[in-house]
Amino acid sequence: MFGTIRRHQTWLWAIIITLTIISFVIFFSPYARTGNASRGPDNLGTLNGEVITRNDFDHAYEEVLLQYFFMSSGNWLTEADRKANFDPEQRTYLRLLAIQKQDQLGIHVNSETAAQFATQMLQNMHINPPQTFIDKVLKPHGLTIEDFDRFVRHELGIQELIASVGLSGKLATTNEVKALYLREHEELMTEAVFFSASNYLSAVTAPADAVGQFFTNQLANYRIPDRIQVSYVKFPFSNYLATAEKQLTNLNEMVDVNFQRYGSNFLKDAKSPEEAKAKLREKILEEQASLGARKDAINFAGKVFDATNPPRSENLEQMAKSNGLPVQISAPFDRDQPPKELDITPDFTRTAFNLSAEEPFAQPIMGRDGVYVIGFYKRLPSELPTFDSVRDKVSFDYKYSQALTLARKAGAEFDKLATNGLAQGKTFEAACAEAKVKPVTLPPFSLSTKELPEVESHLRLDQFKQIAFGTLPGKTSGFQPTLDGGIDLFVKSKMPPDETKLKTELPNFVAYVRQSRQREAFELWFRKEAEKSLRDVPYFRQKEQQMGARSAKS
Repeated sequence: MFGTIRRHQTWLWAIIITLTIISFVIFFSPYARTGNASRGPDNLGTLNGEVITRNDFDHAYEEVLLQYFFMSSGNWLTEADRKANFDPEQRTYLRLLAIQKQDQLGIHVNSETAAQFATQMLQNMHINPPQTFIDKVLKPHGLTIEDFDRFVRHELGIQELIASVGLSGKLATTNEVKALYLREHEELMTEAVFFSASNYLSAVTAPADAVGQFFTNQLANYRIPDRIQVSYVKFPFSNYLATAEKQLTNLNEMVDVNFQRYGSNFLKDAKSPEEAKAKLREKILEEQASLGARKDAINFAGKVFDATNPPRSENLEQMAKSNGLPVQISAPFDRDQPPKELDITPDFTRTAFNLSAEEPFAQPIMGRDGVYVIGFYKRLPSELPTFDSVRDKVSFDYKYSQALTLARKAGAEFDKLATNGLAQGKTFEAACAEAKVKPVTLPPFSLSTKELPEVESHLRLDQFKQIAFGTLPGKTSGFQPTLDGGIDLFVKSKMPPDETKLKTELPNFVAYVRQSRQREAFELWFRKEAEKSLRDVPYFRQKEQQMGARSAKS
């Protein structure tokens, strides 16, 4: 089988996933460098015996860019996205295959259906009138309304392809799905005893010689990793809120419409619908403000990029000074610990570590409170700290390791006592009282439970569910070690789902399961088709050879 396809099955599905637009407003990006990207090799190969023409490839490539735009809430593909394993060339070949399969199965979308779908897409992103989309989104990126029309028809065609090929997935019977529902929604009544290392810290001392030896034995854990510092100019959203409010003349209407669509997401953290609407209003304003911040950041970044050729790190400071913008230097940070003074997303760290003196800049990065234009400042190599500089941390780590041992020892001893007590007809509560530990009565939960705060501070919810549903009612789970100590769980009983809730939720659950299985059936089919059809495409042969070379080196 074709190894590249098999190892990248996650992105096989990515190109045929149904569009789900959840953003309130669209991000317009007048400055982008995706249009000049390399669009594959000169030798494009064949697809099931049909020659891949440059025109067909370019059209499919444009559709991939449009798909990325809609699926990323209005952001265009950047070089940072490419480096983060989004390969538009790979996805273009896969899209070409999907288009070919549409033609082979006689799937063609009429103009009326395409127009309705396109209109709904633009309405979901609050683009009105449509000419705005043409002038401010398509044209700046070298795209036309014909490109958009072709993209829409093929998106609908892919959905029809999923429905046709994945038809077998819809054959799940109601009784079969009902059994699945019952399994996922039956609830456990449980009690747990947590043994946390923090409860045993007071019983531990830290002799100097023991701490010193601990440091020597754990030296690798105290090595300071590679770090980087970046210079940055921030465009805060707060600076654009006033303008955003003036621009959104229909703000109240937008709040009402989106409250009907997404209100449940905001009601969770609100005491009333009015408070939820207020939060929604803030969200919409912030997203509109982010448009202004992003636009200014993009314009500024363009000036920085174009200041010299090749670009130099000092361009950022010089251009900021000439534009009256403050430049700041981040504290050193590593890949796992981003700068604490910045409210940023993981994209910031990933992008920063791709910078160098030779490539000092990246496209603007969207943070949680603003847009950042960053530049390479300094790279700090990994180093070993002196014992004196980390003495307090080492001392605490030593004490915690000893406390962890005590916690787990106590847990194992308790489980032995509880198991013997239950075998003798005693209750779990009696065993807890004898061991002088306090059990926690947990709320009823099922396999479908999404959160359980009482547990998640000790171990992952999926790990806990595995322990719980692997334990018979009336028994304990046995002592189970966790990162902070351990848990001993007693399962009191299983409760079937509420009949009224079952009758209410089952129809939607049946539809969900059938749709999921339909997509799974399609994904399996499409993956096999891709393995067979793309085997002889030069682009993928080259990728496989590169992977083979890297594997041989490692």
